[in-house]
Amino acid sequence: MATTIANLTAKADGSMEGVFATLRVNAPITLIPNANKTREDAPDYRIVNKRTGFEIGAGWNRISQRSGEEYTSVKLEAPEIGVIFGNLAPAPGGDENKKVILWNNPQ
Repeated sequence: MATTIANLTAKADGSMEGVFATLRVNAPITLIPNANKTREDAPDYRIVNKRTGFEIGAGWNRISQRSGEEYTSVKLEAPEIGVIFGNLAPAPGGDENKKVILWNNPQ
Protein backbone atom coordinates (compact mmCIF):
# COMPACT_ATOMS: atom_id res chain seq x y z
CA MET A 1 0.00 0.00 0.00
CA ALA A 2 1.33 3.43 -0.95
CA THR A 3 1.59 6.14 1.69
CA THR A 4 1.41 9.86 0.93
CA ILE A 5 4.51 11.57 2.31
CA ALA A 6 4.19 14.95 0.58
CA ASN A 7 1.48 17.22 -0.78
CA LEU A 8 2.59 19.60 -3.53
CA THR A 9 1.22 22.37 -5.72
CA ALA A 10 2.63 22.89 -9.22
CA LYS A 11 3.73 26.45 -10.04
CA ALA A 12 3.79 28.24 -13.42
CA ASP A 13 7.61 28.04 -13.56
CA GLY A 14 7.56 24.21 -13.41
CA SER A 15 8.50 23.99 -9.74
CA MET A 16 6.32 22.34 -7.08
CA GLU A 17 5.95 23.49 -3.47
CA GLY A 18 4.46 21.77 -0.48
CA VAL A 19 5.11 19.84 2.70
CA PHE A 20 7.05 16.61 3.22
CA ALA A 21 5.67 14.97 6.37
CA THR A 22 6.35 11.74 8.27
CA LEU A 23 6.05 10.90 11.96
CA ARG A 24 9.42 12.58 12.60
CA VAL A 25 9.62 15.22 9.87
CA ASN A 26 7.42 18.12 8.82
CA ALA A 27 9.34 20.18 6.29
CA PRO A 28 8.36 22.67 3.60
CA ILE A 29 9.92 21.53 0.32
CA THR A 30 10.31 22.72 -3.25
CA LEU A 31 10.95 20.58 -6.32
CA ILE A 32 12.94 22.77 -8.69
CA PRO A 33 13.45 21.82 -12.34
CA ASN A 34 17.14 21.15 -12.95
CA ALA A 35 17.91 23.78 -15.59
CA ASN A 36 21.63 22.86 -15.44
CA LYS A 37 21.19 19.18 -16.37
CA THR A 38 24.32 18.28 -18.33
CA ARG A 39 24.10 14.46 -18.40
CA GLU A 40 21.30 12.05 -19.24
CA ASP A 41 21.46 10.44 -15.75
CA ALA A 42 21.41 13.80 -13.90
CA PRO A 43 18.21 14.52 -11.95
CA ASP A 44 15.37 16.37 -13.64
CA TYR A 45 14.44 17.99 -10.30
CA ARG A 46 16.29 19.09 -7.18
CA ILE A 47 14.36 18.80 -3.91
CA VAL A 48 15.17 21.55 -1.42
CA ASN A 49 14.10 22.10 2.20
CA LYS A 50 12.64 25.63 2.04
CA ARG A 51 13.48 26.34 5.70
CA THR A 52 17.20 25.50 5.48
CA GLY A 53 17.90 25.79 1.76
CA PHE A 54 19.59 22.38 1.87
CA GLU A 55 19.09 19.93 -0.97
CA ILE A 56 17.45 16.81 0.49
CA GLY A 57 16.64 14.89 -2.67
CA ALA A 58 16.17 14.65 -6.39
CA GLY A 59 13.66 13.49 -8.98
CA TRP A 60 14.03 11.75 -12.34
CA ASN A 61 11.47 11.62 -15.14
CA ARG A 62 10.92 7.99 -16.15
CA ILE A 63 8.74 5.97 -18.53
CA SER A 64 6.71 3.11 -17.03
CA GLN A 65 7.60 -0.25 -18.60
CA ARG A 66 4.04 -1.46 -18.01
CA SER A 67 1.94 1.44 -19.25
CA GLY A 68 4.37 3.58 -21.24
CA GLU A 69 3.25 6.59 -19.16
CA GLU A 70 5.73 9.18 -17.91
CA TYR A 71 6.18 9.58 -14.15
CA THR A 72 8.72 11.12 -11.76
CA SER A 73 10.72 8.92 -9.40
CA VAL A 74 12.05 10.71 -6.30
CA LYS A 75 14.74 10.04 -3.72
CA LEU A 76 14.77 11.89 -0.39
CA GLU A 77 17.61 11.56 2.09
CA ALA A 78 18.29 13.02 5.54
CA PRO A 79 19.68 11.71 8.85
CA GLU A 80 16.18 11.69 10.40
CA ILE A 81 14.69 9.49 7.69
CA GLY A 82 17.54 7.68 5.97
CA VAL A 83 16.80 7.16 2.27
CA ILE A 84 13.23 7.15 0.94
CA PHE A 85 12.27 6.32 -2.63
CA GLY A 86 8.89 7.37 -3.95
CA ASN A 87 6.93 8.49 -6.97
CA LEU A 88 5.21 11.73 -7.86
CA ALA A 89 1.51 11.19 -8.61
CA PRO A 90 -1.64 13.24 -9.16
CA ALA A 91 -3.36 14.14 -5.90
CA PRO A 92 -6.89 12.86 -5.27
CA GLY A 93 -9.59 15.23 -6.46
CA GLY A 94 -8.56 15.76 -10.05
CA ASP A 95 -6.85 19.18 -9.72
CA GLU A 96 -3.97 19.02 -12.24
CA ASN A 97 -1.87 21.44 -10.14
CA LYS A 98 -1.99 19.22 -7.05
CA LYS A 99 0.54 16.38 -6.71
CA VAL A 100 1.61 13.95 -4.00
CA ILE A 101 4.74 11.94 -3.35
CA LEU A 102 3.85 8.32 -2.65
CA TRP A 103 6.13 5.96 -0.75
CA ASN A 104 5.80 2.19 -1.08
CA ASN A 105 7.16 0.26 1.88
CA PRO A 106 9.72 -2.10 0.29
CA GLN A 107 8.91 -4.87 2.79
